[in-house]
Amino acid sequence: MILSCQNLSKAFADTSILKNVSFHIEDYEKAALVGKNGVGKTTLLRIIVGRMQPDEGTVAFAKDKTFGYLAQNDAVDTENTIYEELLSVKRELIRLEQRIRDCEQAMQHSAGEELKTLMQQYANLTHAFETGDGYAYKSEVTGVLKGLGFSEEDFGRPVSTLSGGQKTRVALGKLLLQKPDLIILDEPTNHLDLNSIAWLETYLSNYKGAVFIVSHDRYFLDKVVTKIIELDQTKAAMFQGNYSAYAAKKEMLRAAAWSAYLNQQKEIRHQEEVIERLRSFNREKSIKRAESREKLLGRMEVLAKPAEDASGMRLTLTPRLLSGNDVLTVSHLGKAFGRNRLFEDVSFEIRRGEHIAIIGDNGTGKTTLLKIINGLIAPDSGTFSLGSNVEIGYYDQEHQVLHGEKTLFQELSDTYPTLTNTEIRNVLASFLFTGDDVFKQISDLSGGERGRVSLAKLMLGNANFLILDEPTNHLDVPSKEILEDALNGYEGTLLYVSHDRYFINRTATRILDLEGGRLVNYLGNYDDYLEKSRAQAVSSCDPDSVSAKSASSPALSEGRLDWKAQKEEQARLRKKENDLKKCEGRIAALEERLRELEAQLSDPAVGTQVEMLNQLTAAQEQVNRELSGLYDTWAELAE
Repeated sequence: MILSCQNLSKAFADTSILKNVSFHIEDYEKAALVGKNGVGKTTLLRIIVGRMQPDEGTVAFAKDKTFGYLAQNDAVDTENTIYEELLSVKRELIRLEQRIRDCEQAMQHSAGEELKTLMQQYANLTHAFETGDGYAYKSEVTGVLKGLGFSEEDFGRPVSTLSGGQKTRVALGKLLLQKPDLIILDEPTNHLDLNSIAWLETYLSNYKGAVFIVSHDRYFLDKVVTKIIELDQTKAAMFQGNYSAYAAKKEMLRAAAWSAYLNQQKEIRHQEEVIERLRSFNREKSIKRAESREKLLGRMEVLAKPAEDASGMRLTLTPRLLSGNDVLTVSHLGKAFGRNRLFEDVSFEIRRGEHIAIIGDNGTGKTTLLKIINGLIAPDSGTFSLGSNVEIGYYDQEHQVLHGEKTLFQELSDTYPTLTNTEIRNVLASFLFTGDDVFKQISDLSGGERGRVSLAKLMLGNANFLILDEPTNHLDVPSKEILEDALNGYEGTLLYVSHDRYFINRTATRILDLEGGRLVNYLGNYDDYLEKSRAQAVSSCDPDSVSAKSASSPALSEGRLDWKAQKEEQARLRKKENDLKKCEGRIAALEERLRELEAQLSDPAVGTQVEMLNQLTAAQEQVNRELSGLYDTWAELAE
């Protein structure tokens, strides 16, 4: 065990953040800390690394073990170049290397015992250098820099000239090169593009040490971690497996907790009715029975009501008007800013009902492309046209459509006057605004909070073509899931830019990869894109390749990306989703039937009726057999 946290508690003023939080991390284990925004994840990390003291409890690291911690937006600020700053981590190896060179020089001018002593010293130094992997440290520094998205042209840039996000990447690179026994990271995928995140996944998965991560990137957690530690209502719980395994188990526990709570409440009401009925008979015998039942009821351990779960909330997006089949046609678009050419000769088409994600490295022009389509920026070359009855709803990261003098509640109620107070509050709650938050003034909100308000407004609109730029930024996981469900049920057309691969996986039916100034098309979600892009890398001459290197090819949106094939694939996926829902419904019904049978079998009166007992037992076995088969079917469909 490398880290043990026992009974940690922390409160600020009268608000308890952590209460008796206990968990451990083993050597070489990859673990994640998850929970809603504001539950105390960062507070817990600060306590673990000693930046904050707990009110109660202890944190213990294994003897002689080291840890490294990177907080959100931690950055370095120095006049060193990027390469020099990362190389500073290897200063001991550099000194060792210099001593080896000095020893080599001295041996050239020595003899006898002095030479013998120098040769022994040389042997010791070279052994230490080899043990420290000294011959590879320069290539290791280069590999980490490139993995984090820095090109060789960037290596000579002074760190002081970088943006905040780039400085955070430098800080992350330094931490990785230090190779502590335990790496602690708070939102490490912020400021990284998809390629850099994929590189970091591989690096951390193969890291010869333990890793403890706070992240909202569910795809990243699925790839890296094998244990989830959840913070919820001041308490901690541990789950084995990656994020998807945790989410499935959490949903099962949540459903079981609600079922147990509702069943107990039903039983309590039943007993209270029986007691009241017995008392109404007003006879000594019935009153004694009532008192006996009251005592039993008083000794019952009453279950606490489970917390309301955001996943139970739903947003419904319904276009006011059906668009034509051809929603958008883009022909030979090009755009540059000065000498920086973002893209050229870009052509593609979008049909009604498609959900398309644009991906690509930072700075390739994804947001610029969305702004051109929305008429905010003029292209340098090419044209685009919207189809008939197309009504755009646009969400960007600048959030220019809000009124600073209004409260959040007024912003939504003035825009959508037919909504009730409860409906407005529910929508705002799904985007993390609860209680008195709804009466905050727009002008007092942070950039992330304004983004969430803009997204809430857009989700209530009647547009039939949604264009979204990084819609999941500043959302916690429950809000992301609500948005995903809303978009999956959306009957209009969707085009968005996102770095959230889990979100892309759940919502996209086509991927447009913007690389090298050209668009490459892939049918399917993010996992499909990965599989096909890897296959293409292995065999670029495959005639069935799913991508085209030339966006100017007239077959860009035809042939390979066949419209009929795409609709058939969408229909197949919808059928699988319907089959999954039917299967879940049947499982729920059978589980309820099983509970009824178990209740009957536990009735003492049934125990004396042999025929009834046999019938109930046979029915129970039949339900269990059917459930066993349905569980297997559900697992296959869910996969």
